[in-house]
Amino acid sequence: MSEEHNWASRRTAKQAKLTAMQSWLNGKFGQTKDAKTILEGLIQSGDRVVLEGDNQKQASFLSQTLAQVDPEKVNHLHMIMSSISRPEHLDIFEDGIASKLDFSFAGPQSTRVSQMIADGSLVIGDIHTYLELYARLYVDLIPNVVLVAADQVDKDGNLYTGNNTEETPVIVEAAAFHDGIVIVQANQVVDRVPRVDIPGDWVDVVIPADQPYQLEPLFTRDPQNITELQILMAMMAIKGIYGKHHVQSVNHGVGFNTAAIELLLPTYGEQLGLKGKIVPNWEVNPTPTLIPAIESGWIQSIHSFGGEVGMGDYISARPDIFFVGPDGTMRSNRAFGQMAGQYALDMFVGSTLQIDQYGNSSTVTHGRLSGFGGAPNMGSNPSGRRHSTPAWQSLRPDNDPLGKGQKLVVQMVETYGANKRPVFVDSLDAVAVQKEAKLKNVPIMIYSEDTTHIVTEEGIAYLYKTDSMAERQAAIEAIAGVTPVGLRSDPAVVQDLRARGIVALPEDLGVRRTQATRSLLAAQNMADLVQWSHGLYNPPAKFRSWS
Repeated sequence: MSEEHNWASRRTAKQAKLTAMQSWLNGKFGQTKDAKTILEGLIQSGDRVVLEGDNQKQASFLSQTLAQVDPEKVNHLHMIMSSISRPEHLDIFEDGIASKLDFSFAGPQSTRVSQMIADGSLVIGDIHTYLELYARLYVDLIPNVVLVAADQVDKDGNLYTGNNTEETPVIVEAAAFHDGIVIVQANQVVDRVPRVDIPGDWVDVVIPADQPYQLEPLFTRDPQNITELQILMAMMAIKGIYGKHHVQSVNHGVGFNTAAIELLLPTYGEQLGLKGKIVPNWEVNPTPTLIPAIESGWIQSIHSFGGEVGMGDYISARPDIFFVGPDGTMRSNRAFGQMAGQYALDMFVGSTLQIDQYGNSSTVTHGRLSGFGGAPNMGSNPSGRRHSTPAWQSLRPDNDPLGKGQKLVVQMVETYGANKRPVFVDSLDAVAVQKEAKLKNVPIMIYSEDTTHIVTEEGIAYLYKTDSMAERQAAIEAIAGVTPVGLRSDPAVVQDLRARGIVALPEDLGVRRTQATRSLLAAQNMADLVQWSHGLYNPPAKFRSWS
């Protein structure tokens, strides 16, 4: 017979670590002042460590503590982070505590990520979509330790995460059921939590944080910064896409373009007679620019990836719209939200930094490795989808008896970005970044074959109607303005594309440019949004410009 095998080696190792740290713990609870010692005792060199830090919610106390551990004791960690948002997320690589990184998004730290790759202080495993990264936690990136954040914890270790549950469940479960160590920072220790979001028997260690976890109002956009050009584009989108395709379910990416659409629904959408006919169901963060559409009766349901600062009271007062528990707070879920965005929606509308002549888009540019976030999940045509909706069927080819519908994937951009550089380019910067960062694939956010529409201030390209790459390129050129790509446009070809409905300029849609003024917005500023909410919306301090 073969030598007896220990089939519980992970469990044995976990228990040995926890037993060794018992002098620093009272049951599951450690003291705030001992956090560094606890991490040094429970994290071993070379461990795979998940640090919660998604778009908004940050396990900021634990990330700061991790950055303080002794690199002689803890080093060469393989970090797994959905979002690289805080300076210490990268400090740990410069200090030798960590060496390898798998991530999804690095917006606030994207320039520094690029620099660190160039100087060799950071090795990238892969850049993922959120859902892809979560999935790998259950396959080949099973964590040894996870560091997460909670609003409250009770004496049994049950966690309450309130409006900002976000990615906590998927991270914790991956560790708790494969003998990883779950370490939680808690804003508050209470006798009884309002609801149990994570059961206490999934939790190994709780450390009260020295201050509440960081939460960013990432999806909040002030209406006063929406331009008339963005209003024009929003008008074209509402009439030429939302109304044309009878879109019922949608996800909006973050940006002023989509904020303009939200604020035009109760005004311009009403003028078009579209109320009750489009977008009753949403998968989106609870952005304050949705408030007028909610109050006007446009929206029936909103499920959210995460919460948004200042929206808590409003959400609690609108349980018919939001997913609200008996405790009165919303339950968000980033993993389920990504899954809904991939399989359950009619349409995704987002923006990007660059679009090439073929229609591929990316937010990765020279000196900026920002990653993807969830856009590729939202902006893909999932081959596994089988249910049908009118919008989905509206893109079904007529000449194929086995043909199927397609999700509407809309890229909405001005032809020149805020940096005064052209958005439309012959070749994406991402091609060069792939070589510089030694990535296996070019970091394209949304591929050409998935992109069905592009909207600019010039008009709409209905790319799904094209029957060749040459025709697709011509349609993109027609709405690319005075960028190098757009300057190649042939007026005769554009006229033909317009006649066949492949390109639509504002006048083709019956959209008057002179009507695209700020007076059309349902809210002109943040104070208007507060008024629309009946005083329930409480904007973050940086958005308050009134007394």
